[in-house]
Amino acid sequence: MPTPIVRLFSEQALVAQTEGLRVTHVEATLALARLSFDGTPSDEREARRVLERFGAVELACLDDVALPPDCDADYVVRPGQGAAALCAFSTDAVPELRRAGFVVEIDRAYPYQVVAHDPAWVARVEPQGRDGWFSLELGVEIDGRTVDLLPLIVDLLDNAGESDDLRALERRAQAAALRLSANEHLTIAPARLRALMRVVVELYQGVRRSAQRVAFPASRTPALAALDEAFGKDGARIRWKDPAGALARGRAILARPTLQEPPRGLRAELRPYQIEGVAFLRHLAEQGLGGILADDMGLGKTLQTIAFLAGEKESGRAKAPSLVVAPTSLAFNWAREIEKFAPFLRVLPIHGAKRGPLYDRIADVDVVVTTYPILVRDEERLGKHEFHALILDEAQAIKNTRTQAFQALQSIRAEHRVCLTGTPVENHLGELWALMRFLDPELLGDELSFRRVYKAPIESEGDEERLGALREQVAPYILRRTKREVAKELPPKTELLRPVELRGKQRELYEAIRVAAHGDVRRVIRQKGLAASTITILDALMKLRQVCCDPRLVAMDAARGVHESAKTEAFFEMIDGLLPAGHRVLVFSQFTSMLALLAEGLRKRDVDYLVLTGQTRDRRAVVDAFERGDADVFLISLKAGGTGLNLVSADTVIHFDPWWNPAAQAQATDRAYRIGQTKPTFVHSMYVAGSVEERVMQLQQRKRWLSSTLLGDEKQERGLSEVEIDRLFSPLEV
Repeated sequence: MPTPIVRLFSEQALVAQTEGLRVTHVEATLALARLSFDGTPSDEREARRVLERFGAVELACLDDVALPPDCDADYVVRPGQGAAALCAFSTDAVPELRRAGFVVEIDRAYPYQVVAHDPAWVARVEPQGRDGWFSLELGVEIDGRTVDLLPLIVDLLDNAGESDDLRALERRAQAAALRLSANEHLTIAPARLRALMRVVVELYQGVRRSAQRVAFPASRTPALAALDEAFGKDGARIRWKDPAGALARGRAILARPTLQEPPRGLRAELRPYQIEGVAFLRHLAEQGLGGILADDMGLGKTLQTIAFLAGEKESGRAKAPSLVVAPTSLAFNWAREIEKFAPFLRVLPIHGAKRGPLYDRIADVDVVVTTYPILVRDEERLGKHEFHALILDEAQAIKNTRTQAFQALQSIRAEHRVCLTGTPVENHLGELWALMRFLDPELLGDELSFRRVYKAPIESEGDEERLGALREQVAPYILRRTKREVAKELPPKTELLRPVELRGKQRELYEAIRVAAHGDVRRVIRQKGLAASTITILDALMKLRQVCCDPRLVAMDAARGVHESAKTEAFFEMIDGLLPAGHRVLVFSQFTSMLALLAEGLRKRDVDYLVLTGQTRDRRAVVDAFERGDADVFLISLKAGGTGLNLVSADTVIHFDPWWNPAAQAQATDRAYRIGQTKPTFVHSMYVAGSVEERVMQLQQRKRWLSSTLLGDEKQERGLSEVEIDRLFSPLEV
C-alpha cells in the first residue's frame, strides 16, 4: 500500500499537490483532500476508514462548508467543533495516523499544535512578606522551559460573569485545550482541568501579588494538599518547590485528629463522637486556627467545649482565661454545666447591674461567661483583657456582620476562636461568611469577593461546582454530626401533621382579611417593587397566621365578633387525650399572646402549666420546676425557648403554628429529643389546612437545603417570587 501523506497547514497556506492524501486548514476547518495515491480500492477504503474514525466527515455529505476552489478535499472536521476538536485531532489522531503508516507533516505556522500530551507538572510556593501569606506558581515543563498555567485560569475567573459555573469556564477554556502561544496548545484531561480550576477558585479570590502569581493566606493551604491528591488519583505527580512548607501545613490541617484520652478531672463519660469533637477543637487550636462545632442540637456541644477547655488547662496551653459569650437565656446554663462537669475550672459569670467589680477578677479565673448584650455594653472593659479562647454559643447571633455584637467582637483579643451552632446556615450563604469572618477574616475573603466567587453563582445559578469548591474550602473548619449518625441509642421520634379546618365565621374572617391584604400587597409591589415591599408582605401574612391561630389575636374590629377558634379547640382536645395517658408536653408558638390564651384555657380546665417567654426573669427556676414535675404542660415562646434548654422529661412537642425557618422548629423539638431522652418522642405540627400555614410548611421543605448546603447533598433553591407570594395569598383550598 502506498504511503498516504497528511499535511497540516496554517489557515493562509495553499494546498500543495502531493502524491498522496492532502490536508489543509481553512477557516477553522480541518480539510482532508481527495485521496489520489496509486493504490487498490481496498487500500483507499482503509485509508478513508482510518480518517473517519477520528471524526472526519465526508464533504459530499455537507452543504454548509465553503472551501477555496483549489482545495479539492474529500473530508473535513466540522468548524463548529472549534479549537478543542482541532487540538484533539493533533493530540489523538496524529499519533494514531503515524502508527497506521501515514506520513504526517505539520507546518510551523499551523495554529493548533499541541505540546507533550502529559508533560511534567511543577509548583512553586513561596512566602509573601511577614503576614502569613504565600504565592503560588503552577505550570508544566516543556522542552526545558516552565510554562505557568495559573495566569490562564485566573484570567478566566477574573473575566467570568456571576452566572458562569465552572463547567462553563471549562468550555471557555476550550474544554481541555489551553492556549500557550499563538499556535501552541496544552491539552488537559477534563477531570484534571476541573480539579485544577476548583482549587484555583479556593486559593484565588481576586488577590494577586504579581502578574504571574496567585496569593493566598495560610488558612487556604489545604487546597494545595487537595490539588496534590487530585493529581495523584489521575496518575500524575506534581514536583513541589516549597521551602516554607505550605503543602505540609495544608496536610496537617486536613489530618484526622485523635484524642488519646479525655481530661482526667472531667466528671463525664464522653461518647465516641464527643471525643472526636474535643479532638477537633484541640487540633484546630494546635494549628492556631478557629472552627465551628455544628452538631445537631442535643448532642452535647457545651460538654465537648468544656472538655476542650479542661484539656487546655490540664496541658498548660491555656496561659490566660477563656471567654464564653452566650445568649442571655443560656448564660446561667454555662456556669452550671462547668461547675457540674469540670469543677476544677474557676468560672466567673459577668452579668447584672453591679457587674463592674467583676472585671478585676478576670485574671484569677479560668473561664469567663457573659452575654451578647453585656459584650456590646462592656466592649471597652472586655477589650482590655487577653483570652486564650473566645467561644460563641448560638453563634448564629452574629450572622449579620453589621450588628453591634459582631463589631464588638473585633476588639476582643483571643488566641483561638470557636463558634457553636447547630445552624451555621439558616437563610443564605452570607451567614456562613459572617461566622468565618469572625474566625479568620482571610479564609473566605471580603464580602464582595465572596459574593462574586461563591454566593451569587451558588444561590442564583445553582452552580454545583462552586458549591463543591466552597464545601471543600470550609470542611477543615466545620465539624457537624446529626443525631441520626451518632445517637443511635435515642428512642424513636414520630413526627405527626395535625391539619385543622376553618369553618363558619373564622373562615369568613380569614377570607375577608386575605382578599384585602392581597390587594394591598399587589399595590405596594407595583409601586415599590418586590424587594422594597417586605414589611407590607410580612405584616399581611402575620394577620392571616393570627387568624389561623385564634381570631382574638387579630387587632381589627372585624375580628371582635368572632369567638370560635378551630385550632384552639383542636389543641385542647389533644391535651385532654395526652395528659391522662401520662405524657408531658412542650408547646411552642411564636405569639406570646397565643400562649396567654392557651394558659387561660388550661386554668379553666385546672391543668397545671408553666410559661417561658422573653419576659421570664428566672428561666432557671422555671426549667427546674418543669423537670421536677411541678407541671405537665410547658408553654414556651419559640424565640425565648427554642435553644439552650434541656427538657428531656417531656416526651411530646406541639408546634402550635409553623414558622418559615425549619431549623428554628427543629431546634425547639430538640429541647426534648436530645441525649438523655429515654422515651419515644412525638412531635405534633398543627396547621390550618389549605391556608397560608400549609403553604408556609411547603416552603419549609424547599428551604431545608439552607442548613445543609455545605454539610450535605441537597441542592439550592431560589428565593420567593411574585408568583409564590400570590400563592401564599390564594383562597382557602378546603
